[in-house]
Amino acid sequence: MAQGEASTASDTRATGSAGFGKGFVVDIWYFAALSRDVKPGKLKRHEILGEPVMLGRAPDGSVIALRDVCPHRAAPLSAGRFVRETNGTTSVECPYHGWRFGGDGRCVAIPSLTDGQEFDLGRIRVRRFPVVESQGLVFIWMAADGRDQAGPAMPPPTFPGVVGGGPKLVLALELAAHIDHAVVGLMDPAHGPFVHQQWWWRSRASMHAKAKRFEPAECGFTMSRHTPSANSRAYALLGGRPETEITFRLPGLRWEHVTVGARQVLSLTCLTPVNDTATRITQMLWSDHPIFSLAAPLIRAGASRFLKQDADMVNLQNQGLKFDPTLIWVDDADRQARWYHALKREWAASRREGRAFVNPVEPTTLQWTS
Repeated sequence: MAQGEASTASDTRATGSAGFGKGFVVDIWYFAALSRDVKPGKLKRHEILGEPVMLGRAPDGSVIALRDVCPHRAAPLSAGRFVRETNGTTSVECPYHGWRFGGDGRCVAIPSLTDGQEFDLGRIRVRRFPVVESQGLVFIWMAADGRDQAGPAMPPPTFPGVVGGGPKLVLALELAAHIDHAVVGLMDPAHGPFVHQQWWWRSRASMHAKAKRFEPAECGFTMSRHTPSANSRAYALLGGRPETEITFRLPGLRWEHVTVGARQVLSLTCLTPVNDTATRITQMLWSDHPIFSLAAPLIRAGASRFLKQDADMVNLQNQGLKFDPTLIWVDDADRQARWYHALKREWAASRREGRAFVNPVEPTTLQWTS
Protein backbone atom coordinates (compact mmCIF):
# COMPACT_ATOMS: atom_id res chain seq x y z
CA MET A 1 0.00 0.00 0.00
CA ALA A 2 1.76 3.17 -1.15
CA GLN A 3 -0.02 5.86 0.85
CA GLY A 4 -2.18 4.44 3.60
CA GLU A 5 -4.39 1.65 4.80
CA ALA A 6 -7.72 1.82 6.57
CA SER A 7 -8.12 -0.35 9.66
CA THR A 8 -11.64 -1.46 10.45
CA ALA A 9 -12.91 -3.72 13.19
CA SER A 10 -14.53 -6.89 11.89
CA ASP A 11 -17.37 -8.79 13.53
CA THR A 12 -15.55 -11.54 15.43
CA ARG A 13 -15.89 -13.73 18.46
CA ALA A 14 -14.55 -12.65 21.84
CA THR A 15 -11.86 -15.37 21.90
CA GLY A 16 -9.39 -16.45 19.29
CA SER A 17 -10.46 -13.81 16.77
CA ALA A 18 -8.23 -11.81 14.47
CA GLY A 19 -10.35 -8.66 14.09
CA PHE A 20 -8.60 -5.45 15.10
CA GLY A 21 -9.93 -3.99 18.35
CA LYS A 22 -11.98 -7.08 19.15
CA GLY A 23 -11.20 -10.48 20.58
CA PHE A 24 -7.96 -11.83 21.97
CA VAL A 25 -5.07 -13.99 20.89
CA VAL A 26 -5.61 -17.36 22.60
CA ASP A 27 -3.72 -20.65 22.96
CA ILE A 28 -0.72 -18.60 24.08
CA TRP A 29 1.14 -17.48 27.21
CA TYR A 30 0.26 -14.19 28.92
CA PHE A 31 2.28 -12.43 31.61
CA ALA A 32 0.33 -12.64 34.87
CA ALA A 33 2.58 -11.44 37.71
CA LEU A 34 6.09 -11.17 39.08
CA SER A 35 7.12 -14.30 40.96
CA ARG A 36 8.02 -12.22 43.99
CA ASP A 37 4.46 -10.86 44.15
CA VAL A 38 2.89 -14.32 44.40
CA LYS A 39 3.42 -14.86 48.12
CA PRO A 40 3.59 -18.31 49.74
CA GLY A 41 0.24 -19.45 51.10
CA LYS A 42 -1.58 -16.46 49.58
CA LEU A 43 -4.36 -16.26 46.99
CA LYS A 44 -5.07 -13.27 44.76
CA ARG A 45 -7.78 -12.43 42.23
CA HIS A 46 -6.85 -11.37 38.70
CA GLU A 47 -8.89 -10.75 35.58
CA ILE A 48 -7.28 -11.84 32.31
CA LEU A 49 -9.05 -11.80 28.93
CA GLY A 50 -12.28 -11.17 30.82
CA GLU A 51 -11.80 -14.36 32.87
CA PRO A 52 -11.63 -14.26 36.70
CA VAL A 53 -8.39 -15.99 37.67
CA MET A 54 -7.29 -17.05 41.15
CA LEU A 55 -3.51 -17.07 41.34
CA GLY A 56 -1.77 -18.45 44.40
CA ARG A 57 1.40 -20.07 45.69
CA ALA A 58 0.82 -23.28 47.58
CA PRO A 59 2.81 -24.07 50.74
CA ASP A 60 5.11 -26.32 48.67
CA GLY A 61 6.09 -23.29 46.55
CA SER A 62 4.20 -24.24 43.39
CA VAL A 63 1.99 -21.65 41.68
CA ILE A 64 -1.57 -22.62 40.73
CA ALA A 65 -4.23 -20.79 38.74
CA LEU A 66 -7.94 -21.64 38.84
CA ARG A 67 -11.06 -19.91 37.57
CA ASP A 68 -11.98 -17.66 40.47
CA VAL A 69 -15.60 -18.75 40.73
CA CYS A 70 -16.81 -21.56 42.98
CA PRO A 71 -19.30 -23.69 40.97
CA HIS A 72 -21.55 -24.00 44.03
CA ARG A 73 -22.64 -20.43 44.74
CA ALA A 74 -20.14 -18.36 42.71
CA ALA A 75 -18.04 -17.07 45.61
CA PRO A 76 -14.45 -16.17 44.59
CA LEU A 77 -12.00 -18.87 45.57
CA SER A 78 -9.32 -16.20 46.01
CA ALA A 79 -11.17 -15.09 49.16
CA GLY A 80 -10.59 -18.53 50.64
CA ARG A 81 -7.46 -20.28 51.84
CA PHE A 82 -5.09 -23.16 51.24
CA VAL A 83 -5.86 -26.38 53.15
CA ARG A 84 -3.62 -29.41 53.59
CA GLU A 85 -5.49 -32.64 52.92
CA THR A 86 -4.95 -35.85 54.88
CA ASN A 87 -3.18 -37.41 51.89
CA GLY A 88 -0.58 -34.62 51.96
CA THR A 89 -1.89 -32.69 48.94
CA THR A 90 -2.97 -29.06 49.05
CA SER A 91 -6.40 -27.75 48.12
CA VAL A 92 -8.13 -24.38 47.96
CA GLU A 93 -11.11 -23.92 50.26
CA CYS A 94 -14.04 -21.72 49.21
CA PRO A 95 -14.90 -19.17 51.93
CA TYR A 96 -18.68 -19.62 51.55
CA HIS A 97 -19.38 -23.33 52.21
CA GLY A 98 -15.90 -24.82 52.41
CA TRP A 99 -15.92 -26.71 49.12
CA ARG A 100 -12.32 -27.65 48.35
CA PHE A 101 -10.55 -27.92 45.00
CA GLY A 102 -7.16 -29.40 44.16
CA GLY A 103 -4.57 -27.69 42.02
CA ASP A 104 -5.96 -29.55 39.00
CA GLY A 105 -9.38 -27.94 39.57
CA ARG A 106 -11.12 -31.12 40.74
CA CYS A 107 -13.42 -30.95 43.75
CA VAL A 108 -11.99 -32.99 46.64
CA ALA A 109 -14.43 -32.20 49.45
CA ILE A 110 -17.96 -30.91 50.18
CA PRO A 111 -18.19 -30.51 53.96
CA SER A 112 -22.02 -30.36 54.02
CA LEU A 113 -22.34 -33.98 52.87
CA THR A 114 -23.08 -36.51 55.61
CA ASP A 115 -22.21 -40.17 55.86
CA GLY A 116 -24.26 -42.19 53.45
CA GLN A 117 -24.92 -39.34 51.05
CA GLU A 118 -23.52 -40.59 47.78
CA PHE A 119 -22.10 -37.86 45.53
CA ASP A 120 -19.50 -38.18 42.80
CA LEU A 121 -17.05 -35.35 43.54
CA GLY A 122 -15.20 -36.18 40.35
CA ARG A 123 -18.03 -34.64 38.34
CA ILE A 124 -17.28 -31.20 39.76
CA ARG A 125 -14.31 -29.13 38.73
CA VAL A 126 -13.28 -25.56 38.07
CA ARG A 127 -11.15 -24.53 35.12
CA ARG A 128 -7.42 -24.90 35.67
CA PHE A 129 -5.07 -22.56 33.84
CA PRO A 130 -1.57 -23.94 33.13
CA VAL A 131 0.98 -21.68 34.79
CA VAL A 132 4.79 -21.52 34.59
CA GLU A 133 7.45 -19.44 36.35
CA SER A 134 10.36 -18.32 34.18
CA GLN A 135 13.07 -15.72 34.86
CA GLY A 136 11.17 -14.44 37.88
CA LEU A 137 7.94 -13.99 35.91
CA VAL A 138 4.67 -15.91 36.09
CA PHE A 139 3.02 -16.79 32.77
CA ILE A 140 -0.48 -18.20 32.35
CA TRP A 141 -1.68 -20.21 29.34
CA MET A 142 -4.99 -18.93 28.03
CA ALA A 143 -6.54 -21.68 25.91
CA ALA A 144 -9.35 -21.11 23.43
CA ASP A 145 -11.27 -23.96 25.07
CA GLY A 146 -11.11 -24.24 28.85
CA ARG A 147 -11.95 -27.94 28.57
CA ASP A 148 -8.82 -28.61 26.53
CA GLN A 149 -6.58 -30.95 28.52
CA ALA A 150 -3.80 -31.12 25.93
CA GLY A 151 -1.84 -28.38 27.69
CA PRO A 152 0.48 -25.70 26.29
CA ALA A 153 1.94 -26.33 22.87
CA MET A 154 5.09 -24.30 23.60
CA PRO A 155 7.16 -23.01 26.53
CA PRO A 156 6.77 -19.41 27.71
CA PRO A 157 9.11 -16.84 26.15
CA THR A 158 12.55 -16.14 27.57
CA PHE A 159 14.31 -12.79 27.39
CA PRO A 160 17.97 -11.74 26.94
CA GLY A 161 19.59 -9.50 29.51
CA VAL A 162 17.84 -10.69 32.68
CA VAL A 163 20.89 -9.83 34.78
CA GLY A 164 21.76 -8.28 38.13
CA GLY A 165 19.16 -10.17 40.17
CA GLY A 166 15.55 -9.00 40.16
CA PRO A 167 14.25 -6.07 38.11
CA LYS A 168 15.65 -2.67 39.07
CA LEU A 169 12.36 -1.02 38.16
CA VAL A 170 8.74 -2.18 37.97
CA LEU A 171 5.89 0.10 36.93
CA ALA A 172 2.32 -0.93 36.25
CA LEU A 173 -1.00 0.70 35.46
CA GLU A 174 -4.26 -0.07 33.70
CA LEU A 175 -4.93 1.50 30.32
CA ALA A 176 -8.54 2.12 29.28
CA ALA A 177 -7.98 0.40 25.94
CA HIS A 178 -8.39 -2.90 24.14
CA ILE A 179 -5.03 -4.65 23.88
CA ASP A 180 -4.91 -4.06 20.11
CA HIS A 181 -4.85 -0.28 20.57
CA ALA A 182 -2.39 -0.65 23.45
CA VAL A 183 -0.03 -2.76 21.32
CA VAL A 184 -0.16 -0.37 18.36
CA GLY A 185 0.56 2.54 20.70
CA LEU A 186 3.43 0.62 22.26
CA MET A 187 5.20 -0.04 18.96
CA ASP A 188 4.37 3.29 17.30
CA PRO A 189 7.71 4.98 16.42
CA ALA A 190 6.33 8.39 15.43
CA HIS A 191 4.54 9.64 18.55
CA GLY A 192 7.64 10.20 20.68
CA PRO A 193 8.46 13.84 19.77
CA PHE A 194 4.83 14.82 20.32
CA VAL A 195 3.80 12.82 23.41
CA HIS A 196 7.16 12.46 25.18
CA GLN A 197 8.76 15.89 24.98
CA GLN A 198 11.52 15.95 27.58
CA TRP A 199 14.91 17.65 27.30
CA TRP A 200 16.61 14.34 28.16
CA TRP A 201 14.75 12.38 25.50
CA ARG A 202 13.77 14.26 22.34
CA SER A 203 11.70 17.15 20.99
CA ARG A 204 10.02 18.20 17.75
CA ALA A 205 13.11 20.24 16.91
CA SER A 206 15.26 17.09 17.00
CA MET A 207 13.11 15.14 14.52
CA HIS A 208 14.95 13.58 11.58
CA ALA A 209 14.59 10.75 9.09
CA LYS A 210 15.44 7.26 10.32
CA ALA A 211 15.91 3.88 8.66
CA LYS A 212 15.80 0.65 10.68
CA ARG A 213 16.19 -2.95 9.59
CA PHE A 214 13.52 -5.44 10.68
CA GLU A 215 13.54 -9.24 10.64
CA PRO A 216 10.90 -11.84 11.50
CA ALA A 217 11.28 -13.42 14.95
CA GLU A 218 9.43 -16.11 16.86
CA CYS A 219 5.75 -15.07 16.95
CA GLY A 220 6.75 -11.52 16.02
CA PHE A 221 9.56 -9.36 14.67
CA THR A 222 12.80 -7.66 15.67
CA MET A 223 14.37 -4.29 14.92
CA SER A 224 17.93 -5.44 14.27
CA ARG A 225 20.72 -4.38 16.62
CA HIS A 226 21.85 -0.83 15.91
CA THR A 227 23.30 2.30 17.48
CA PRO A 228 20.48 4.36 19.04
CA SER A 229 19.40 7.53 17.25
CA ALA A 230 21.31 10.67 18.18
CA ASN A 231 18.15 12.40 19.45
CA SER A 232 17.48 9.62 21.98
CA ARG A 233 19.58 11.38 24.60
CA ALA A 234 18.84 9.05 27.51
CA TYR A 235 21.19 6.45 26.04
CA ALA A 236 24.09 8.84 26.63
CA LEU A 237 23.75 8.12 30.37
CA LEU A 238 25.07 4.62 29.70
CA GLY A 239 28.38 5.90 28.36
CA GLY A 240 30.48 3.95 25.90
CA ARG A 241 28.87 2.93 22.60
CA PRO A 242 25.47 1.41 23.35
CA GLU A 243 23.75 -0.83 20.83
CA THR A 244 20.10 -1.81 21.02
CA GLU A 245 17.79 -4.48 19.64
CA ILE A 246 14.00 -4.23 19.99
CA THR A 247 11.66 -7.22 19.70
CA PHE A 248 7.89 -7.61 19.64
CA ARG A 249 6.17 -10.95 20.24
CA LEU A 250 2.56 -12.02 20.41
CA PRO A 251 0.36 -11.57 22.34
CA GLY A 252 1.73 -8.25 23.65
CA LEU A 253 5.38 -8.42 24.68
CA ARG A 254 7.99 -5.84 23.70
CA TRP A 255 11.55 -5.80 24.93
CA GLU A 256 14.63 -3.74 24.26
CA HIS A 257 18.01 -5.31 24.90
CA VAL A 258 20.84 -2.79 25.17
CA THR A 259 24.50 -3.69 25.41
CA VAL A 260 27.31 -1.34 26.42
CA GLY A 261 30.46 -3.39 26.23
CA ALA A 262 29.93 -6.20 28.74
CA ARG A 263 27.05 -4.38 30.48
CA GLN A 264 23.43 -5.12 29.65
CA VAL A 265 20.05 -3.44 30.00
CA LEU A 266 16.72 -5.15 29.41
CA SER A 267 13.54 -3.09 29.25
CA LEU A 268 10.50 -5.38 29.08
CA THR A 269 6.92 -4.25 28.58
CA CYS A 270 4.09 -6.76 29.03
CA LEU A 271 0.53 -6.03 27.94
CA THR A 272 -2.09 -8.25 29.57
CA PRO A 273 -5.75 -7.78 28.61
CA VAL A 274 -8.03 -7.34 31.61
CA ASN A 275 -11.11 -7.36 29.39
CA ASP A 276 -12.37 -5.81 26.13
CA THR A 277 -11.86 -2.24 27.37
CA ALA A 278 -8.90 -2.42 29.75
CA THR A 279 -5.29 -3.59 29.43
CA ARG A 280 -2.71 -3.96 32.17
CA ILE A 281 0.71 -2.61 31.19
CA THR A 282 3.72 -3.72 33.25
CA GLN A 283 7.15 -2.26 32.56
CA MET A 284 10.26 -3.87 34.03
CA LEU A 285 13.95 -3.14 33.76
CA TRP A 286 16.97 -5.31 34.54
CA SER A 287 20.59 -4.21 34.34
CA ASP A 288 24.05 -4.75 35.73
CA HIS A 289 25.01 -1.19 34.76
CA PRO A 290 25.88 0.95 37.85
CA ILE A 291 23.85 3.93 36.57
CA PHE A 292 20.65 2.14 37.57
CA SER A 293 21.76 2.04 41.18
CA LEU A 294 23.25 5.52 41.27
CA ALA A 295 20.35 7.29 39.57
CA ALA A 296 17.45 4.99 40.49
CA PRO A 297 15.08 7.76 41.74
CA LEU A 298 15.60 9.87 38.58
CA ILE A 299 15.15 6.88 36.30
CA ARG A 300 11.95 5.86 38.10
CA ALA A 301 10.58 9.39 37.87
CA GLY A 302 11.33 9.59 34.15
CA ALA A 303 9.81 6.18 33.41
CA SER A 304 6.71 7.01 35.45
CA ARG A 305 6.25 10.22 33.50
CA PHE A 306 6.58 8.35 30.20
CA LEU A 307 3.94 5.84 31.26
CA LYS A 308 1.53 8.52 32.46
CA GLN A 309 1.91 10.44 29.19
CA ASP A 310 0.97 7.31 27.25
CA ALA A 311 -2.03 6.69 29.53
CA ASP A 312 -3.19 10.28 29.10
CA MET A 313 -2.97 9.92 25.32
CA VAL A 314 -5.02 6.71 25.46
CA ASN A 315 -7.75 8.62 27.30
CA LEU A 316 -7.68 11.32 24.63
CA GLN A 317 -7.79 8.72 21.86
CA ASN A 318 -10.84 7.10 23.46
CA GLN A 319 -12.80 10.30 22.84
CA GLY A 320 -12.50 9.56 19.12
CA LEU A 321 -12.63 5.76 19.22
CA LYS A 322 -16.10 5.77 20.79
CA PHE A 323 -17.40 6.92 17.38
CA ASP A 324 -15.89 3.79 15.72
CA PRO A 325 -13.92 5.72 13.08
CA THR A 326 -11.95 4.22 10.22
CA LEU A 327 -8.25 4.40 11.13
CA ILE A 328 -5.71 5.17 8.43
CA TRP A 329 -2.32 3.48 8.72
CA VAL A 330 0.49 5.09 6.72
CA ASP A 331 3.72 3.49 5.46
CA ASP A 332 6.36 3.09 6.90
CA ALA A 333 5.66 4.43 10.36
CA ASP A 334 2.59 2.23 10.76
CA ARG A 335 4.02 -0.94 9.20
CA GLN A 336 4.59 -2.49 12.62
CA ALA A 337 0.91 -1.95 13.44
CA ARG A 338 -0.06 -3.77 10.25
CA TRP A 339 2.38 -6.56 11.06
CA TYR A 340 0.72 -7.00 14.44
CA HIS A 341 -2.68 -7.25 12.77
CA ALA A 342 -1.31 -9.82 10.30
CA LEU A 343 0.39 -11.80 13.08
CA LYS A 344 -2.82 -11.91 15.10
CA ARG A 345 -4.84 -12.97 12.05
CA GLU A 346 -2.36 -15.72 11.10
CA TRP A 347 -2.17 -16.99 14.69
CA ALA A 348 -5.95 -17.41 14.79
CA ALA A 349 -6.00 -19.09 11.36
CA SER A 350 -3.24 -21.56 12.28
CA ARG A 351 -5.09 -22.57 15.45
CA ARG A 352 -8.38 -22.88 13.62
CA GLU A 353 -6.90 -24.96 10.81
CA GLY A 354 -4.70 -27.11 13.04
CA ARG A 355 -1.45 -26.22 11.29
CA ALA A 356 1.87 -24.58 12.10
CA PHE A 357 2.03 -20.81 12.46
CA VAL A 358 3.63 -19.09 9.46
CA ASN A 359 5.13 -15.71 10.30
CA PRO A 360 3.81 -13.14 7.77
CA VAL A 361 6.63 -10.65 8.46
CA GLU A 362 9.36 -10.42 5.83
CA PRO A 363 12.81 -8.81 6.24
CA THR A 364 12.77 -5.15 5.27
CA THR A 365 14.08 -1.69 6.09
CA LEU A 366 11.50 0.82 7.31
CA GLN A 367 11.89 4.59 7.14
CA TRP A 368 10.10 7.30 9.10
CA THR A 369 10.72 10.68 10.68
CA SER A 370 10.70 11.12 14.45
